[in-house]
Amino acid sequence: MSETKAERMRGALSRHAASQTIQRIGDGSQEFKAAANEGHHLNIGPGEPCISEWSAAGLALPDLPAMRQYRLDRLVEQLKKFDYGGILLFDPLNVRYATDTTNMQLWVMHNGARYAYVSTDGHVIVWDYTNTEFLNGHSHVVDEVRPAVGVSYFFCGSRYQAIATRWADEIASVVKHHQRGNSRLAVDMLHGPGHQLLAQLGIEVGFGYEVMEEARRIKGTEEIKAMRCAVHACEMSMKDMRDAIHPGMTERDVWSVLHAGNIRRAGEWIETQLLASGPRTNPWMQEASSRPIVKGDLLAYDTDLVGAYGMMCDISRTLIVGDTQPNPKQSDLHSIASEVIENNFALLTPGRSFRELTYDAMLPDPASYRHYSCLFHGVGQCDEFPIIVMPDVWADFGCEGTLEAGMVLTVESFVGRRDGGEGVKLEIQALVTEHGPERLDFSSLELSG
Repeated sequence: MSETKAERMRGALSRHAASQTIQRIGDGSQEFKAAANEGHHLNIGPGEPCISEWSAAGLALPDLPAMRQYRLDRLVEQLKKFDYGGILLFDPLNVRYATDTTNMQLWVMHNGARYAYVSTDGHVIVWDYTNTEFLNGHSHVVDEVRPAVGVSYFFCGSRYQAIATRWADEIASVVKHHQRGNSRLAVDMLHGPGHQLLAQLGIEVGFGYEVMEEARRIKGTEEIKAMRCAVHACEMSMKDMRDAIHPGMTERDVWSVLHAGNIRRAGEWIETQLLASGPRTNPWMQEASSRPIVKGDLLAYDTDLVGAYGMMCDISRTLIVGDTQPNPKQSDLHSIASEVIENNFALLTPGRSFRELTYDAMLPDPASYRHYSCLFHGVGQCDEFPIIVMPDVWADFGCEGTLEAGMVLTVESFVGRRDGGEGVKLEIQALVTEHGPERLDFSSLELSG
């Protein structure tokens, strides 16, 4: 961390301590203060079995204040680059990035009860759900906590126009106070009539996802430490699942083991239920069902897991069910899918363009084999920019860009014959370094697990 950033962090921490009783500790009770600080789940930490498993693996825990400051600095840098005075965030993943605070993450994805603002001078405000101000008390980058004005129909009913107007007036006041004449406000998403109301108040609303994806694209040192820990926890949960698999279990029985392991290891949620067996593995994208798995089946899954520290672990494996050997068709599919992974992983070198990734990547003959929806994609708190598309859709959907050190991408591979039979899904997670790609996941890609 540079001297300037270090000084800024010390100043922020000082402001944080001074503002605790005024801005964060709503009713002033000891219980409220404890919940905001020593009782906060992020301050309590990941606990066991994570600590022992990470220690045995030689992993260092992330410095969370440093990670929070890096993210805020990245966000401010992008706001200045795109000439915004501030940004308003409703997407809980973006709020987490900007503030490292959480509250009912999936619930607030569809209820407008939590949002945050960041100005180009680094002032951070969180509007939180009723009586939950204490949930922000652990994060030094948060300067103010205010009660949210819920603007979804669930909260407002037929009064949504009047309540949304009240909400917009408060946002306009914040913009006027903190943006010093710059009326350009980036916004990721809004509920109800928010966009038009802000425009009527003279605010120029811009595309906040562009700002956030560019900020999140390059991971800092502490973010990589957090991701290493999250991936290790994911791998241990995958081992739990592999060890539990036996013929006769349903696909949902198997999938529930991964969910349990993720929660036990300080994870948050799993974004999909992509697990299929036998004939359901081709075409890909079937979610877990009540089908009992059979000895000799291929069983394929994609973790899509938001794990410890809110970091995404996007890893795919295909296994053979039961104590048996794969048949020739299964082995052939797996050999092709593995070759795709090996070849395309080697392409993740800094300076390589997204166009080169598209056209240099290995792809089995699309006339004979079904493939995945993309070749590579970024990953951080979830699937992130960039997505590297197939050559046949580059003209319509491809984006120009260049790989840089600090980016994390997954390498995707699905192979299933178009004339029928099973399919093999594999995916690894890789860090782009100055010296080339480094694989972050570590379990075997073999069918035997």
